[in-house]
Amino acid sequence: MSRVYNFSAGPSCLPEEALAEAAAELLEYGNSGQSVMEMSHRSKDYGAIIHETEALLRELLAVGEDYAVLFMQGGASLQFACVPLNLTVCGKAAYVDTGVWADKAAQEAGRYTSVTVAASSKDTNYTRIPQVPPLEGDWDYLHITLNNTILGTAWREGLPGCGAVPLVADASSCILSEPLDVHKFGLIYAGAQKNLGPAGAAVVLIRRDLLERTPAASTPVMLRYRTYSENESMYNTPPCYTIYMIGKVLKWVKRNGGALGMKKRNEAKAALLYSYLDSSPFYRAPA
Repeated sequence: MSRVYNFSAGPSCLPEEALAEAAAELLEYGNSGQSVMEMSHRSKDYGAIIHETEALLRELLAVGEDYAVLFMQGGASLQFACVPLNLTVCGKAAYVDTGVWADKAAQEAGRYTSVTVAASSKDTNYTRIPQVPPLEGDWDYLHITLNNTILGTAWREGLPGCGAVPLVADASSCILSEPLDVHKFGLIYAGAQKNLGPAGAAVVLIRRDLLERTPAASTPVMLRYRTYSENESMYNTPPCYTIYMIGKVLKWVKRNGGALGMKKRNEAKAALLYSYLDSSPFYRAPA
């Protein structure tokens, strides 16, 4: 078998070790007599899987008990609606527009709350991270997209200061690619398919005090963060196999040095690519 070099932003390539382990367990997980794809999410076997996956994620990202870890369906795009539906109190939110996904998040949030674009780099085709002015007055949250896959802009020089206003981040493109101080954020969400596992799930890290906010009355039960926090992400049948695979990937990340190990691997890969581009007669760096 010859595997391709997969440079897709998602679904991205998965560690071969994780895939091999899953293949060995495809027909039967442990001594359960069945595949993970077949077992009840209420079973003891699956309970152990999802709890171990949560514990690994907490360990690798140094997530304290003052945060809830939620496994949800719908990928990051569903979180564009979940965030305003769950965090709205005074009825206005600030968004920083740094690319396609940041713009989509703001557009969707505008259906449920009053959105102000606090800063944007759209005028330069998203080639920079804009300066964000201090927030004044009452804001429910400030939303940023840590890394935009389509245009490549990423927060590198420090996060925007927002005082007591919760900072919310879409970390789909970069979660666990390097160390991240979770406790600088009120909420972080990430689609699994870029760094954590196969498509079909989103991970949400939310500070517990934000779970006390009352969602809009029309918010469906399955879009309420409290539904997941109060039921260990198993109010209904979760994306069981995706969560199982996330666990496999997290074990691989841990064996390979955790978030810091991933940062070193990624820097080595980037250096290889940039070295090739710098030596190529067909490539000219942008002015």
